[in-house]
Amino acid sequence: MQEIINVFVRSIFIDNMIFAYFLGMCSFLAVSKNINTAIGLGAAVVFVLTTTLPLNYLLENYVLKEGALVWISEDLKTVDLSFLSFIIFIAVIASFVQLVEMVIEKISSELYASLGIFLPLIAVNCAILGGSLFMQQKEFGSIAVATSYAAGSGVGWALAIVAMAAIREKLKYSDVPKPLRGLGITIIITALMGVAFMCFSGIKI
Repeated sequence: MQEIINVFVRSIFIDNMIFAYFLGMCSFLAVSKNINTAIGLGAAVVFVLTTTLPLNYLLENYVLKEGALVWISEDLKTVDLSFLSFIIFIAVIASFVQLVEMVIEKISSELYASLGIFLPLIAVNCAILGGSLFMQQKEFGSIAVATSYAAGSGVGWALAIVAMAAIREKLKYSDVPKPLRGLGITIIITALMGVAFMCFSGIKI
């Protein structure tokens, strides 16, 4: 249980997808203009990460990596299908994104319209795919730890985009120099938030 909590907290603050690895920046910069839209996209990213990463973990450990198929037959212990992991991970993510897209369109057409093209683009959001690829590198000991990492990574990404949306809404009433208005000041704030999140790297978990 301690490891699960540690991985969850670490993935939110120390290994934050936005501020530590700058993954998913395209959606982060484009959709963080409105806090309601940011919350909607953040929730979608949390859901997709939390559902796809554990599934990819099972595929990685019981189908793809070398020796994973030994549970079927001892004759398959030398089979290595890891070269298929990239495309299989994307296929799993795309399937769940399609599900999320249909649910959001049914529940809130206004949110669906405001997210626009960035909702289906979750399928190729590097933060989502990055979570599964980091899972391969980190070699988690159980699916519970992998799920904790997925949920923490999603919450960290959602926290980042909601915080940025709140700041950008306040910036509408600020006297920002004309050359920096829009994307310019957003990139500067992202850099400053990234520096602020570096403070968490000193925490020993």
